[in-house]
Amino acid sequence: MATPLTGRPRPDLASEAGTAAVRADFPILEREVRGHPLVYLDSGATSLRPEQVVEAESRFYRETNAAVHRGAHALAEEATDAYEQGRAAVARFVGGAFDELLITRNATEGLNLLAYSMLAATLDERMGDGVARRGADPRLVLRPGDEILVTEAEHHANLVPWQRLARWTGAKLTWLGVTDEGRIDLGTLDRITERTRVVAFTHASNVTGAISPVREIVEAANAVGALTVLDACQSVPHFPVDLPALGVDAAAFSAHKMLGPTGVGAMWANADLLEGMPPFMTGGSMVEVVTMEESTFLPPPARFEAGSQATAQVAAWAAAVEYLEWLGMDEVAAHEHDLTAHMLAGLAGVEGIRVLGPTTATERVGAVCFVVDGVHPHDASQVLDDAGVAVRVGHHCAQPVHRRLGAQSSVRASLGPYNTRADVDAFIAALAGVRPFFGVTHG
Repeated sequence: MATPLTGRPRPDLASEAGTAAVRADFPILEREVRGHPLVYLDSGATSLRPEQVVEAESRFYRETNAAVHRGAHALAEEATDAYEQGRAAVARFVGGAFDELLITRNATEGLNLLAYSMLAATLDERMGDGVARRGADPRLVLRPGDEILVTEAEHHANLVPWQRLARWTGAKLTWLGVTDEGRIDLGTLDRITERTRVVAFTHASNVTGAISPVREIVEAANAVGALTVLDACQSVPHFPVDLPALGVDAAAFSAHKMLGPTGVGAMWANADLLEGMPPFMTGGSMVEVVTMEESTFLPPPARFEAGSQATAQVAAWAAAVEYLEWLGMDEVAAHEHDLTAHMLAGLAGVEGIRVLGPTTATERVGAVCFVVDGVHPHDASQVLDDAGVAVRVGHHCAQPVHRRLGAQSSVRASLGPYNTRADVDAFIAALAGVRPFFGVTHG
């Protein structure tokens, strides 16, 4: 099927002409902010969307608007096709099979889905209605004394659900430490023990940018039979990711961080695990037979998609996947690696800046958090905003790793495929004026 990108040559992101061609697809970059050209360095929070994605969502509403899986009329059939083709595109993008990808509202819901499914399996088992009768995977059942292991680098979305699950089931929450450089401390891998039932960890930290040692963690978890759960929000948009090849059991990520629409995300899990998972939410579209006494549920993925679906958003997400595939994820990774190195070198030349995380571009993504000596992060970001530079400020939903690295909060500049060296240079120039603006001269 022809698309807006059919026949269009792939841009060379290493050239000015190539990045200019890409930037032309993002109309918002034509804006001025506070009298300056917009420099958008907040892709770690939410990416910009190319015109092709905006048009795909709009086209769905103009031409195909209907509920999926429910009607026999032409529009309903077309809507269902668009929705399921979108699922297939996203699954393919991360190396998964069509029926292994669950559509959620966001990555946070995906991680909660798995945690609550484990709670349901555990409660069913304790009521004598679990593994034998319901067919739940016994790996999902937690008992007092079992352990759930996370890391000190986690986003709250991959920490708080596991805290609550531990509290409700009597399991113990443990964690891998973080080094002074902001990387997961492999010296704490011995905390994965025979009692560990779940190992949940980030693929790339949204604070330090550090890419986790997936192979080592998965091997340690496999050795004790623990499930592995990956937060892939900061990896899938920025470099090639094949989830089955990584060996994890489940992973969550969001559309809006990968050039797609808001309000939709996914959880991928291997088919064996999904088959043995009780549903998180119940209602319409996920049931098989319903009587007044009880219900049975459809197979995955429908079992986990109760209620009305984000149909237009999934269609637009497919367009975002197509756009990233057109760019080439190897090329995106190389481009952002170059920009990350350029940014870190620029930050090293600004007095009073401390980067939280690795100070080289090796095994890290372009989410760069830092503190400015003598200036509150909110004040620093306001000066940057006055220069047209959009960054994120706060604890980025990751308080423990900030605490570990000796910072209450930070400023974060994060990159996307549409950024250029000129963006980084404008950011560094504006940042150099922050401390003088506030009259801070020490340090």
